[in-house]
Amino acid sequence: MNITHRAPMIHVPSYGLFWIAAIAAVLCLTSCGQGDPRNGVIISVKDQKMLLVHNGAPVKTYGVSTSKFGLGSRRGSLHTPLGRMEVARKIGSGAPSGAVFKSRRRTGEVIKVNAPGRDPIVSRIIWLRGKQSRNRNTYARYIYIHGTPEERNIGHPASYGCIRMKSRDIIDLYRQLAIGSGVNIIRRSLMHTNAGRDYAARNESYLPAAGN
Repeated sequence: MNITHRAPMIHVPSYGLFWIAAIAAVLCLTSCGQGDPRNGVIISVKDQKMLLVHNGAPVKTYGVSTSKFGLGSRRGSLHTPLGRMEVARKIGSGAPSGAVFKSRRRTGEVIKVNAPGRDPIVSRIIWLRGKQSRNRNTYARYIYIHGTPEERNIGHPASYGCIRMKSRDIIDLYRQLAIGSGVNIIRRSLMHTNAGRDYAARNESYLPAAGN
């Protein structure tokens, strides 16, 4: 005679189901690379640093590389634009670190950090859209935050207009930012921002003294 034992039924209150769903949604936002719309970044050309903020409060910094040709929004200038922007598109979810992109498509090649003679876009692409009259052509100029194999140049202006980052950093940032997240590129030091000063108060070694 076979006796089938049924597992006892577990009753989960409706409010419990709500919190389970909410937690699952948050975990998916992070793991799926959708990001948090409350996150944004401030990029300082002077410091060659990026500050990640959450609801305006500082979280962490990354090294970056802006244009070696200077600042501005003139088409064909290869300048890095200034001002307030937002994340328009995110490209590269799931790609391995060092994955090469051409025209925003993976080529199938993966290259090592500081590969000699190579300077493609790698790992992830965060495409920006300008929100001010002075930078309204940012999207049309194909201005990205993206990974670079030339990690030795991070911390120095070396790009052709985009914001370059180390692969591990752009992959991390990609998980943090959502479509529509704010991006503010400033000429001056992060120490001229409230978030920058707050961050420096807790992490003095990360930011320089305020300058022009």
